[in-house]
Amino acid sequence: MTRPVVVTGLGLVSCAGEGVEAHVSAYRAGEAPRTETETFAPYPVHPVVPLTLDGQIPKKSDQRQMEPWQRLGVYAAGLALEAAGAKADTVLKSAMHLVVAAGGGERDYAVDGQILTGLREAADPGRYLNERLLNDLRPTLFLAQLSNLLAGNIAIVHGVTGASRTFMGEESSGVDALRIAQSRIAAGQLDIVLVGGSYNAERADVLLIHEMGGYLRKPDYRPVFERGDAPGFILGSGAAFLVLEAEDHARVRGARALARLDAVASDRTKRLDGSVAASLKGLWGQAGITQPDAVISAATGCAGITGEERDALKALAPQAPVRALGDLTGHTLEAAAPFGAAIAAALVAAGEAREVAVTTVGHRRGEGVLRLTTAGETA
Repeated sequence: MTRPVVVTGLGLVSCAGEGVEAHVSAYRAGEAPRTETETFAPYPVHPVVPLTLDGQIPKKSDQRQMEPWQRLGVYAAGLALEAAGAKADTVLKSAMHLVVAAGGGERDYAVDGQILTGLREAADPGRYLNERLLNDLRPTLFLAQLSNLLAGNIAIVHGVTGASRTFMGEESSGVDALRIAQSRIAAGQLDIVLVGGSYNAERADVLLIHEMGGYLRKPDYRPVFERGDAPGFILGSGAAFLVLEAEDHARVRGARALARLDAVASDRTKRLDGSVAASLKGLWGQAGITQPDAVISAATGCAGITGEERDALKALAPQAPVRALGDLTGHTLEAAAPFGAAIAAALVAAGEAREVAVTTVGHRRGEGVLRLTTAGETA
């Protein structure tokens, strides 16, 4: 017998604002998200709102040693712990596990520039490059920052000192972070987990990488499901963290259950015509989704798969409105599934839905479906 898994804390920051209410309000309003079109023209991005970091990262020294993606994640993690009533409970946090979805971290542009400049005049470019990589990179860099630095800084700043795991793998890593956390609590292996991810879109290097693959939308914002003229995603800066725990554990400590995370199902298909639709149909059944009141989709806007997902969702949930996360937060890659789960939980907690389905179709690989439903009273 599996234990019910509930969401007791949410921490959100994105272009939509800070906190749950800002995101639910943006979801209700359905307006175009905050978009920056000048800094990285012709590529638009959705920048995170300004944050007062001292509220969740009190030490300036901690703030300085983190890059933006880490600051966003640590900040959102603090919001989630606060919302769950766990921020000041050192005993609880010492037993709390941490699961993070993260990319490769941010590059050191100064080192990149120095190396590229020096290569032009180097008598032996290969030897020069090896020497510079050995001597110029900080211990926390492997061309980019180590992915598990986010988990480490959450542990340092917030005192979450149970075991931690960091998953890499773009959108799929966020799905699997939630899947592992949910399944381990349901199986009785853990009682409480902090899980989520963060992403900094305001970086020339990530825009370059995705443009090389032909994945970016330009030159302006259009709703995700209306990008047929120029397919692709618009990256968004933000972070989403959730506190998941066993329902009985939440009841004992008097925490309010916002929603139940009933199932997380994932898949990885060869991207042939029809594969996305077939995958979503199978995952829909695995997750036990019946008649959702809403569907939150992390659709990218990329050609082919986005239209296929749209048509599949019309068949799977013809009565439910479908809202794309890209029209709310921008595309946040590793953090996309946590964002979807968090906003779904907020809708359920607000009484606006009894069952919400969340879909995540990666721009290159991986599919996921989540089911969130109304939770019983725990306090």
